[in-house]
Amino acid sequence: MTTLTLFASLIIGAFALAWGYGQVGLGQFVRWILIFEGLWLIAAWRHWRWFSYLGIAFNLMAAAIGLWFLNFAPGWMFAGAICGLVAWDLTYFQLRLRFAASDEEQRHAELRHLQRISALALLGFVLSSLAMAVKLQFNFDWAALMVLVTALCLMQIIRWFRLKT
Repeated sequence: MTTLTLFASLIIGAFALAWGYGQVGLGQFVRWILIFEGLWLIAAWRHWRWFSYLGIAFNLMAAAIGLWFLNFAPGWMFAGAICGLVAWDLTYFQLRLRFAASDEEQRHAELRHLQRISALALLGFVLSSLAMAVKLQFNFDWAALMVLVTALCLMQIIRWFRLKT
């Protein structure tokens, strides 16, 4: 379940940053973002944990440049940064899970961690939505992303409740 969440967060973060840069016509940056995020996805699949440091630095730098220097829509930049942070966290959480004593302990640790990280990500997306609404940039594209993120978070919470009983 952690791996699925990791891959989903990498994909959503890549497309959020690419969409934010693409809305202002910076196609070359979109291409570089998608290439780098694709490399991060391959690195996560191959368990190259060292690459996540490069990935989080790239995501945060791309989001910060887009937000502060180029004055892009804040939601897309925050979404890219939030998903990058989730992916970075889950990369190292997978490593910690290897040291769990039993499968049951591993499953409970995984569920607790995913519940917390999902709640934090959802809170971040709600705050990003408020920033989009304040700047009058809340649109259908952003609403579609919010529906996707909310559905993923709710699926994890429902799974958590099912396994808890």
